[in-house]
Amino acid sequence: MLIRQDQGFDHSIASEITPAHVYAQRRTFLQQMAAAGMLAGSAAAWAQATPRPGKLSPLNSRVSTLPGAQATDAVTPYKNASTYNNFYEFGTDKSYPAQAAHTLKTQPWTVEIEGLVKKPGKLNLEDLLKLSPMEERIYRMRCVEGWSMVIPWVGYSLAELIKKVEPLGNAKYVEFVTLADPKTMPYVGSRVLSWPYVEGLRMDEAMHPLTLLSFGMYGEVLPNQNGAPVRLTVPWKYGFKSGKSIVKIRFTESQPATAWNKAAAHEYGFYSNVNPNVDHPRWSQASERRIGDGGLLAKKVKTLMFNGYEAQVGQLYAGMDLTKNF
Repeated sequence: MLIRQDQGFDHSIASEITPAHVYAQRRTFLQQMAAAGMLAGSAAAWAQATPRPGKLSPLNSRVSTLPGAQATDAVTPYKNASTYNNFYEFGTDKSYPAQAAHTLKTQPWTVEIEGLVKKPGKLNLEDLLKLSPMEERIYRMRCVEGWSMVIPWVGYSLAELIKKVEPLGNAKYVEFVTLADPKTMPYVGSRVLSWPYVEGLRMDEAMHPLTLLSFGMYGEVLPNQNGAPVRLTVPWKYGFKSGKSIVKIRFTESQPATAWNKAAAHEYGFYSNVNPNVDHPRWSQASERRIGDGGLLAKKVKTLMFNGYEAQVGQLYAGMDLTKNF
């Protein structure tokens, strides 16, 4: 059972919303980035100077008719969703990815399918884009640090890819391995996390129709800082479960060792479902602030169980103690 600490205090600075060993790396990273000439201007100025990626092609997208897929909240402005990001390969501050991720090379791109499947192999980006008709789905996204967004993602259910590669009967989990290229990702190699960044889902979570393989947002190609060219989007879990810039999908019988769980298991469980009744050891998870709606001055709103998708996914965890399986 996690214990509430510092109840009611607003953790709004980096040293309080990240593990201590992560924050300690910031000064070194700032020096590295400054030496590389990557800190010119604010994130907003960088966003204005960097053209948007453009329309996703082939888009062939339709607004989702999946029950419960559409958030009813106001959509977060694009400028906020593309300049306030967690992508630790490019730094620990929310503004760093938008400033530094232009170095990421997204073409050519392949995703390797490995492990307990009948059809292992490599799929290039073009193959993935044509695998299934894409939809636009407006999802709430909640960060463990207490902020949230509402983003229109473009992609299709991960289940479509899983069915294509035909997992074996003993495949119980799906592991996602993301790109770790120190030449284009300046923070890879730091002691912040183990690299490459790895995430995982139970098979039934991965097969759930809400779990999205995403290639775009706002009807456009994913910006680099948001996980281009292909990422995972799992709307009922905290954002760090949705791995960015995926290069391997591995099917396993045992539970994968995931990046944040390895870094701080007492703070970041494998399941990481949005649960306002289970506090992070250093702050409450009962409320959140919506980015683009006043920032840190925005009025807090109540956090919903499973991020508002309880009716769709709650049955996946029937009988589980969600204070232990957090």
